[in-house]
Amino acid sequence: MPTHPYYRRCRTAAAVAAVIVTAAALVADASATGTRVYTAPLDDTGRATVYWTVGYAAQTVKFETHFADAGPFDWLAVGFSDRGNHTGADFCLVWRDWKGVTSMLDTWTDDAGRISVDERQDCDDFDMARIHGRGIALTFTRKFDTCDDERDYLIQDGTTHLIWMVGSGPLYAVDGLLVSQARVKGMQRVQLLKPERLEVDLPDRISKINVLADKVHVPAEETTYWCHVMKIPMDLSSKHHIVRFESVIEEKSKGVVHHMEVFHCEAGTNVAIPLYRGPCFSEKRPYKTQVCKKVMAAWAMGAEPFVYPKEAGLPIGGPDFNGYVMLEVHYNNPGLRKGMIDSSGVRLYITPEVREYDAGVIELGLEYTDKMAIPPKQPDFTLTGYCIAECTAVSIPPSGIEIFGSQLHTHLTGTKIYTKHVRDGQELPELNRDNHYSTHFQEIRLLHRSVRVLPGDALMTTCHYNTENRPNITLGGFSITDEMCVNYVYYYPKIELEVCKSSISEQNLKSYFKFLNEWERQRTSPDSAVSANYNGAEWTPMRSQVLHRVYESSTLSMQCNRSTGDRFPGDWENRPSTKVLYALPPPARHCRTLSQPPPPPPSSV
Repeated sequence: MPTHPYYRRCRTAAAVAAVIVTAAALVADASATGTRVYTAPLDDTGRATVYWTVGYAAQTVKFETHFADAGPFDWLAVGFSDRGNHTGADFCLVWRDWKGVTSMLDTWTDDAGRISVDERQDCDDFDMARIHGRGIALTFTRKFDTCDDERDYLIQDGTTHLIWMVGSGPLYAVDGLLVSQARVKGMQRVQLLKPERLEVDLPDRISKINVLADKVHVPAEETTYWCHVMKIPMDLSSKHHIVRFESVIEEKSKGVVHHMEVFHCEAGTNVAIPLYRGPCFSEKRPYKTQVCKKVMAAWAMGAEPFVYPKEAGLPIGGPDFNGYVMLEVHYNNPGLRKGMIDSSGVRLYITPEVREYDAGVIELGLEYTDKMAIPPKQPDFTLTGYCIAECTAVSIPPSGIEIFGSQLHTHLTGTKIYTKHVRDGQELPELNRDNHYSTHFQEIRLLHRSVRVLPGDALMTTCHYNTENRPNITLGGFSITDEMCVNYVYYYPKIELEVCKSSISEQNLKSYFKFLNEWERQRTSPDSAVSANYNGAEWTPMRSQVLHRVYESSTLSMQCNRSTGDRFPGDWENRPSTKVLYALPPPARHCRTLSQPPPPPPSSV
């Protein structure tokens, strides 16, 4: 048998048998120590599931993956990749050779899907157990940062694309195995590094309101967005607080219900909203339902219940409150399963016992406008929206506001989002970041630490986009094929500021279109509509780079708006963008030096 520098195999079949009859222990161990266990389905049938715990002190994640059907010589791999691809990925792979020896190896795949054993082995504490007859439970530990920059995935805050494969054996060796030889494989998005949080007691008087889909016949299509409008079935003529929300997922729908949002319908008290139930992007959806767009709750697969701080709750109700809400469910059905009927949704915990502070939501990022655009064929194009110091100076009280939650948002081409916090030119710790963002995995996330924002602070939200598969320019706007760049931040105490976003100033944009026409003979004009100008230009790589520089150097048109839609007093046109004078150093890493001994060999059973 070929050997590997860090390869170690089990010497006796008895050792394998001993592990096979041992019960999988992650859940039991966590319960004994009080550690929180998280879980998510790995496929849409419920036959593959992942459990994990996070050790912040040791900077490790312990995984336990259950596969319902695995033969005695099957090989199984669980790992990570930047966008959910099985190529260019990092795997912990368990295999049993032709002699019956079972081992776990740290492996990686190249762009062609060829599996190789990593020279450094970082899949630790391997254990395995037979469960439920033909089922297998695999347990292993992985450091957040293995310091193997060339081959290993860096586990970070935000979204992680978990990938997995099962293939048939026995194998003579792992090196040279191909991803295409896997019998079955899949991908799931999760937030691995969830914040540690204290439990908050619920008020004595609490109403649990279910906002549920109603017997939806889930189409046999990979992606469906289903909308369901309803009126909240309780008296909300006086102000209440939402203090918690959570998912209500039918057992048979786990793995298919991917994420959900509840939107409030912002209309007059007595305005009736059509009780539409159907595809969200259907032409048959009534126009009146377009007012249902203010996020009240958002859940994504693997998310825990969202619990507000004990000091605050999201206000709902009052004499001017419209009681209609809309549930949006994203069904992810890659297996094209037929005959599924689903009534999943979100449960809101509403109390009349109003807490000390009303929580509020502020929109940061880019204005919803076609003034900002992304040229086609761009692998990584960035746009930044600003909440400038002048706006927070006139809208935030001297004591500041406390931000405790965040929902990042783009449409289909967004790949990364982060919000920087700047005070007097000094960059402070970031407000939120997701380096592997996907529009198909959106949730309101509690921050690891609350962030106090003071008057005069600035917040810069940057979005990265990939338009390599788009032949035409992508404009900013409301359509799913348009783009956005938003961070909805949840905070207390509630203030008048609701929108703090920017776009390029009209003056600078008109000057740019005039330049394109006069110097580069493009079909643009300062007198034409913005969308016509963008679509009238030929977007070469060089012209796309120049547009990016124009965005970065231009002055801003600011939305510094109250909840009424009115701007705070002041001149908000042609404002200078925020400059970071003193950047934060990169996060510290704890990597061994070359003089230190190599890591131990991989675990075997």
